[in-house]
Amino acid sequence: MAQSTLNRTTLNRRALITGRVLSADRIVAPPGAEIASIIVQARPERLAEVEAEITALPGCEIHGRDARGKLIVVAEAAPDAGSLGTTLNTIQSLQHVYSAALVFHAIETT
Repeated sequence: MAQSTLNRTTLNRRALITGRVLSADRIVAPPGAEIASIIVQARPERLAEVEAEITALPGCEIHGRDARGKLIVVAEAAPDAGSLGTTLNTIQSLQHVYSAALVFHAIETT
């Protein structure tokens, strides 16, 4: 093909990072919502307290509980940048939480 028929932007790292390889027609509308599943390991003797703190967070529900200190949390968030990441960081930083691991993440489109 002749160069005049291709009309492409050169693909390189800087063009990709700055978004110069995209045209306005390729912009994707924001998703409707995000949902995530998080496994939390907490102190067993403080599990009820941790569970109450997590359910007080917006969009968080407990869907499973183990007496040894494990919780299965489902978190739903609006599609703004970083809201699920913020929720995960908040859970990880709770006083009696040993760890919180993201095990599932999905974006629901409207």
